[in-house]
Amino acid sequence: MSFTVTVQPSGRSFDVERDEPILQAAIRQGVGLPYGCKDGACGSCKCRMLEGRVIHGAHQQKALSLEEEAAGLILTCQAAPQTDIVLEARTVPGAGEFPVRKLPSRVLSIVKPAPDVAILTLQLPANDPLQYRAGQFVEFILRDGSRRSYSMANAPHNQGERPQIELHLRHLPGGRFTDHVFGAMKEKEILRVEGPFGSFFLREDSEKDMVLLASGTGFAPIKAIIEHMIEKGSQRKAVLYWGCRSKGDLYMHEWAEQATARLAHLRYVPVLSEPKPEDGWTGRTGLVHQAVMHDLPNLMEHQVYACGAPIMVESAQRDFVARCGLPDDEFYADSFTSEADKHGPLA
Repeated sequence: MSFTVTVQPSGRSFDVERDEPILQAAIRQGVGLPYGCKDGACGSCKCRMLEGRVIHGAHQQKALSLEEEAAGLILTCQAAPQTDIVLEARTVPGAGEFPVRKLPSRVLSIVKPAPDVAILTLQLPANDPLQYRAGQFVEFILRDGSRRSYSMANAPHNQGERPQIELHLRHLPGGRFTDHVFGAMKEKEILRVEGPFGSFFLREDSEKDMVLLASGTGFAPIKAIIEHMIEKGSQRKAVLYWGCRSKGDLYMHEWAEQATARLAHLRYVPVLSEPKPEDGWTGRTGLVHQAVMHDLPNLMEHQVYACGAPIMVESAQRDFVARCGLPDDEFYADSFTSEADKHGPLA
């Protein structure tokens, strides 16, 4: 038995099997709905249900509160229809453009530019580059079927003749996958990946000035977007704010500086929240999203692309909209929810 989901105002319709999450069906059929983690933790897929009835799977209170649910909001990643459904949601042109595929990959290199950061380069099957948009992510499929998500840090055109993708991983002690990466993983190891996923990529139908906001390894998809802008010769004004704890955490600081030379309208502002005395840091300090607000108190004519720790993304969206006039629909984000984030208080 299946149900029909209609998305307004686009009028796009698609079928969803009974007990299947709406988002899963949308991805399968190439329908571009906004989403991030797919696990009920980030809230990126939240939208309003105008007609119908759903059953929600487990999700985090911060992603969808009981009050929001009572007001008719749902998470498409966790909501399974019980009737035909009408949703009010922005469709995302390009989000379902490329087929989601499972691929084997081989570890080409593991480089550790910081004690808790690894840059993993994976080789994909020969003559078979992955089709994706800069900013999207893949999922590792582990032996027990569990998954871990990481964004491509290289733009699609930078996969090379023998297709490769670059991923940036932060070590979370006790994390089964990252413990393996930082411990036993060796070159030539075979890993299974699936993708592309995600609706975090450049909206190229706009000419608005952009804020590219990253914390920690949230820099990875931002790097891919900048590479894409360089390749396309983008003339849009953009400023990259990269927030880290100390200077050593700015693990691609020189790359970011060089990017400003290659892209005429790009500026780069690194911000450290806890600089060490030995850093000799004379640059910006504090919370990275507050540095944006100090420099750009009026964001009414901007787009923001934010990626990194959930607390940074949530704070930036709240404060940019409430205090800087950023239109709510011009904030695009990929919140890096960890396995711990996904298992907090459930609604």
